[in-house]
Amino acid sequence: MLLYIVILIATLVLVYILFVNFYPSFGGDVNPERQALYETSKQFGDGKFLNTKKEIPEAASFSKMLSISRKFFFEKVENGRPNDDLAIQKIDSTTITSFQKGTRLVWFGHSAFLLQMDGTTILIDPMLGKVPAPTNWMGANRFNIELPITIEQLPKIDAVVISHDHYDHLDYESIKKLKTKVEHFFVPLGVGVHLEAWDVDPNSITEMDWWQETSYKNIQLACTPAQHFSGRKFSNGQSTLWSSWVIKSNSTSLFFSGDSGYAPHFKAIGEKYGPFDFAMMECGQYNKMWPDIHMFPEETAQAGIDVKAKALMPIHWGGFKLALHSWTDPIERVSKKAATLNLPLVTPKIGEPILVDELPKPNSAWWKTL
Repeated sequence: MLLYIVILIATLVLVYILFVNFYPSFGGDVNPERQALYETSKQFGDGKFLNTKKEIPEAASFSKMLSISRKFFFEKVENGRPNDDLAIQKIDSTTITSFQKGTRLVWFGHSAFLLQMDGTTILIDPMLGKVPAPTNWMGANRFNIELPITIEQLPKIDAVVISHDHYDHLDYESIKKLKTKVEHFFVPLGVGVHLEAWDVDPNSITEMDWWQETSYKNIQLACTPAQHFSGRKFSNGQSTLWSSWVIKSNSTSLFFSGDSGYAPHFKAIGEKYGPFDFAMMECGQYNKMWPDIHMFPEETAQAGIDVKAKALMPIHWGGFKLALHSWTDPIERVSKKAATLNLPLVTPKIGEPILVDELPKPNSAWWKTL
């Protein structure tokens, strides 16, 4: 019996090694030469990237990992998914190419956006695949089976902005289809290794550290802090940086939180770059077992105040089931808290255009009718 157990374990280890080394969706690895470049970053130490609070995220014990896995796979969550696929509003390539003035966003669900700002077209965290996992059989499908527009129908994209390398934000299949349409990629330190592994031209990738700024065409970008973590397999955790982003034109100022626990960096960003006309703030996939890496909805609303947002849109919900709360819990709770803080909330349906000049519209409670 002991021999059989040893053989089984050895077989599983071998299968895992072969899987992660030959399946492309796992991306690349930071080599020693590249890591040496990152050692100059204030966020880098002990061979990995760190949060400002270096003890976050807490190293999970094997027993805690088993507990989380058991709850996630076997605990029934009431209203964990919509009863039916979410209806979406369609857009077409002509509508995109004809929009030249002002600022418009289209939400694809979860944290993915199409942003058009003063004639520049940008995709933010374009996870446009079915399942946020290395393969489709390792997870559940997104809530909306259709997208507002398919990748194949998209016109030329000027830039892609990525917050970190987790599967629900950086998707191999999406990048594979997008790379010939995209002129430039802006990513936190290290994330470029995945893009390069997927045959994106290194000359079209700009890696940035926290508080670094750059300009692209008529848009200003700042890579700003977040409190999270990274990694696409067991062996490369915290090898790449995670971030939020400030995106500005001459007339409009936007903030995209990426994934983050609630922390003082929001106030620091607000002081340096605020006020913001519009903030897209993480609000979903939280749990008391990981309170430091994802915000609870009440914290999301307060973070909107901290960054000095004139209007806030909750994101990181309405796309996938990645935690143990109901699918509407994030939007219901953040709506209540935002009301007490007199913070205007933007709540579009997937695909419904968001025009910055018309904020806080759209703001219907569409999820209550489902």
